[in-house]
Amino acid sequence: MKIGAIEAGGTKFVCAVGDEHGHIFEKVVIPTEAPAVTMPKVYEFFRNKDIERMGVGSFGPIDINEKGGTYGQIQKTPKMDWIDFPLAGELEFNLEIPVVVDTDVNVAALSEARWGNAVDVDTCLYITVGTGIGAGAIVNGGTLTGLSHPEMGHIAVRRHKEDAFAGTCPYHNDCLEGMAAGPAIEERWGKAGAELADDPLVWEMEAYYLAQALVNYIYILSPERIIMGGGVMQQEQLFKMIRKNVVDMLNGYVSSPRLTADNIDQYIVAPGLTDEAGVKGALGLALRNSSAIEK
Repeated sequence: MKIGAIEAGGTKFVCAVGDEHGHIFEKVVIPTEAPAVTMPKVYEFFRNKDIERMGVGSFGPIDINEKGGTYGQIQKTPKMDWIDFPLAGELEFNLEIPVVVDTDVNVAALSEARWGNAVDVDTCLYITVGTGIGAGAIVNGGTLTGLSHPEMGHIAVRRHKEDAFAGTCPYHNDCLEGMAAGPAIEERWGKAGAELADDPLVWEMEAYYLAQALVNYIYILSPERIIMGGGVMQQEQLFKMIRKNVVDMLNGYVSSPRLTADNIDQYIVAPGLTDEAGVKGALGLALRNSSAIEK
């Protein structure tokens, strides 16, 4: 079976054709601009590919309630051009195939649970730190949803003692995303993160904010593994700093051998599927409630 998959991110749409085994046959990257610019390129890529259905992992917020009247519609996103854009509906109309939609981080979590660095656990959390910050949780084999999908990137965090930066989130200013996403790093320091690799204070501050978030997620969700991806996490020195901060902040309160200094490097890990976690998860999402998907 040929399946269409889209990882619709804040900076780019990764579009692919693959199958139920997670194999990708063809892939293209399209910049995320206004819908009128980006979407025609997306339709053009998928036309005449003989795909039977499609899965989409999208930036959000996005309506993922299949019983509602606005399923697959982008909501109050910081990407103003996309607010109220009916992503699933437009894809179905233009490509004439069924489309299943979830958040980009949820589908990345699904793929890591099925094919990546969480195949050996029952619950996991995937967090991406890039243009924005979001996280998806796998519980009992499916993604965690309720009123909507979780918005873990917008939790409140304590301010670092040396940080006077106001924050970049247009809704909350100094929430986690406003303080620690890629645009926050660039605006605070006046340079992109890639140009700041050798500045220890930049990454000490970043690790401080991200570790706070992980500690909160551990307290609330108790995941058996946390996977951290996204462009900011390409600064590999962050992993060691975040792990140490998490152990220190927990201070032994959660009793698990996985959360000790000796084992934390196996608990907080990079994606096993590297930059294909999102698009492979979209392949799996397309076959939700189907027995066709395989490990």
